[in-house]
Amino acid sequence: MVARTYSATLSGVNAIEIEIESHDGGGNPKMMIVGLPDASVKESRERVSAAIQSSGFAMNEGVTTVNLAPADLKKEGPGFDLPIAISLIAHRSRIPIPVLSETAMIGELALNGELRPVRGLLAVALEARAKGRKRLLVPKRAALEASVVSGIDIIGVSNLREAVDFLKSDFDIAPEPCRAAEFFAAVSHYEIDFADVKSQGDAKRAIEVAVAGGHNILMVGPPGTGKSMIAKRIATIMPAMREEEAIETTKIHSAAGLLSETNAFIATRPFRSPHHTISDAGLLGGGTNPGPGEVSLAHHGVLFLDELPEFRRSTLEVLRQPLEDGKVTISRAAGTMTFPAQFMLVAAMNPCPCGFFGDLKRECRCSPPMIQKYRQRISGPLLDRIDLHIEVPLVEYKALSSSESGESSQTIRQRVEMARSIQRERFAKSPGIHTNSAMTPRLLKKHCELGQQAAAMLEHAMADMNFSARAHDRILKVARTMADLAGNDRIEENHVFEAIAYRSLDRTRW
Repeated sequence: MVARTYSATLSGVNAIEIEIESHDGGGNPKMMIVGLPDASVKESRERVSAAIQSSGFAMNEGVTTVNLAPADLKKEGPGFDLPIAISLIAHRSRIPIPVLSETAMIGELALNGELRPVRGLLAVALEARAKGRKRLLVPKRAALEASVVSGIDIIGVSNLREAVDFLKSDFDIAPEPCRAAEFFAAVSHYEIDFADVKSQGDAKRAIEVAVAGGHNILMVGPPGTGKSMIAKRIATIMPAMREEEAIETTKIHSAAGLLSETNAFIATRPFRSPHHTISDAGLLGGGTNPGPGEVSLAHHGVLFLDELPEFRRSTLEVLRQPLEDGKVTISRAAGTMTFPAQFMLVAAMNPCPCGFFGDLKRECRCSPPMIQKYRQRISGPLLDRIDLHIEVPLVEYKALSSSESGESSQTIRQRVEMARSIQRERFAKSPGIHTNSAMTPRLLKKHCELGQQAAAMLEHAMADMNFSARAHDRILKVARTMADLAGNDRIEENHVFEAIAYRSLDRTRW
């Protein structure tokens, strides 16, 4: 006799439905699991057998074959424990076949039959809904995570006995209410604010321009000038996350196993700040079973790289693809996976190894060759992909001790959202383009036409500073954003001048 249940396996940050078939045969008692299972799936034989017996159910006394279909797709993780156990006892427990065909399920079994959470529940819920399943059985401790998905009943069960009784209609469990709107309202606020940042008016202006146009930015300054403090507050002036963005971001964190019972929904822009010792796989994603890296965990948010020259050069170079394409493609022998990676890159660095080059009060102990070697750790092609380079000077004591606070994040965010609304209208007929930073050459020509004086200024700067073609395009994009913040239809000369000033750290100036 064959029994079928349904579950899903993760492929990147998405889930793919898996059909679990079990067949009871004769012979000596034995269980075989086929269909490209990994080690954790193969080990489910022992967990499932112990859980079934501990829950008071009987196992087949002969050979039991469990098939995970499609058979050519690798299955991983302990989440198949529950659907395998249900398929093994479905006939003897008289679970109606129509109920099984309408139900997807996932969960790891303890030896006593209790259910434990697994990663990727949100992606599994979305896949079950897409396949037309009416309900999804999940561990009760993790039901909160999947409850943000509407259109499917999320049933939280504590153990195997409870799951079987529910499927037989012997035990009633109310579906988890869809909590997307509730979570969104409860956690879509920040504990920090730009009003905490004293002085640094020029840096704040550059940050506002960067956020308004979705540009990447590099801050250069000695230690203690507030670079990290500013970076942590950038997310607070970004436009509020839309619900679909929040669900997409939460799905990535769920696939990485970073959600918890108290933090089951991501409704604020993520801020990721990896240490400079991070590996290529840690930053970009990968591993034996490829998972999302820091660039994907920063999707729809900020990736902050502090002490940029301290990162390995090879690690920094892998950022080129996500910065250009907004996604990461990882190829392995088993196949290719793509992870979303639309983030704002914010980097910070000292001007020299000791940190005090150009400081008027503290003496720099670095020789010119040391400074040049330090700065050359950042390649020209990567620097070209960073739209704004700004200097963050030391703050005077008078400003630090002042009781006056700067502009709040809410005030700055209102100007940012106004500029973003102009860009949404401008690119309404350009699929996939939402901000000035993503403009194609065709859109640049259409929306960044310069007057005679502004064009002459840019031409002189290109010749004098030896800007690359990519730097030329980024100057135009930044100038377009400044015009949007000012509410101007045309790019003026002062916008081009300020945009050029933000390219002061190009390679020829080092």
